[in-house]
Amino acid sequence: MVIVRGTLTLEELRQMAARRFGDMVKAVVDVDRELLAVDAELHADLEALLLGDGSQQKSLWGINLYPEMPGEASIEFDSLINIRPSQGNRSRGVEQEAIRKTIAAVVDKRLAR
Repeated sequence: MVIVRGTLTLEELRQMAARRFGDMVKAVVDVDRELLAVDAELHADLEALLLGDGSQQKSLWGINLYPEMPGEASIEFDSLINIRPSQGNRSRGVEQEAIRKTIAAVVDKRLAR
């Protein structure tokens, strides 16, 4: 598990995918601090890593990254940690378009494609 504070190359992401799930890397994005935590078996482990680093629960969203997919198709907004009715998100997806756009912007900032 690692918190990406700089940038991660596409090749590094591919290697992470190959080691664990084959074609996908689980990630958690802190939309306020613009951080990306990657490379764990569970989103909850990445969430705990970021919480321990000072992130706030309300700012964390789980995604899956597919390094072989182009553009927006490389991000899947699906994680159990995203279920939070208190924030108006009742599913595993990210229901608010504005939050999805912010997540994509953080991913673009942290991944050198």
